[in-house]
Amino acid sequence: MMDAIAFDLPHVDLAQLAPIDAGALAAPGDPGHPPRILILYGSLRERSYSRLLAEEADRLLRWYGCDVRMFDPHGLPLPDDAAPDHPKVGELRGLADWSEGMVWVSPERHGAMTGIMKAQIDWIPLAQGARRPTQGKTLAVMQVCGGSQSFNAVNQLRVLGRWMRMVTIPNQSSVAKAYQEFDEAGRMKPSAYYQRVVDVCEELVKFTWLVRGRSAYLTDRYSERVETDEALSRRVDQRAI
Repeated sequence: MMDAIAFDLPHVDLAQLAPIDAGALAAPGDPGHPPRILILYGSLRERSYSRLLAEEADRLLRWYGCDVRMFDPHGLPLPDDAAPDHPKVGELRGLADWSEGMVWVSPERHGAMTGIMKAQIDWIPLAQGARRPTQGKTLAVMQVCGGSQSFNAVNQLRVLGRWMRMVTIPNQSSVAKAYQEFDEAGRMKPSAYYQRVVDVCEELVKFTWLVRGRSAYLTDRYSERVETDEALSRRVDQRAI
């Protein structure tokens, strides 16, 4: 069993942190490489609680055997305010293509996800030609709250995940009064909120193993089988809007 201390997880009960049984979940012919997870967070503040929560998820996902990348939104232009060949846009889209699952972590601001969070999602195209870059990928959603617990941001993120035809896992995390839940070093304190974050990460890894070798079949549908690639490309091309 892997050592939680080596992964800097001081607040987990190692005896209860069960490794993922990939053999019970993987599809026949699964490539066998670690699940590829991209984490996006929605704040640029120096002490960003969404980033700190994203970093906790990063540590946990690595313990569960994932290959994890986190996108830094600093320098990402507003959607449509730069060409798609902008370096930060290219970096984000490249990571989205690489990933097999994602974690989206947003603060709640004015009762909604932040513009920084939405801008990242908006730069991920719904289609590239006739290919949907996010279709069939798994998704976990989390949020941090400045006050009492709310679920506005995660609910909005779920809508976006469905719109992008992602497999959004049932579990989610909403951390109330986030300023009280992290210590001076930026680590999340032990709590029921922290335990829920562990739950979310564990479930995401399970679903990613389960779905990734089957996503093409699971998302195959009649309406697209009778539509040509050229017609599909015209229908979903947002440049015409």
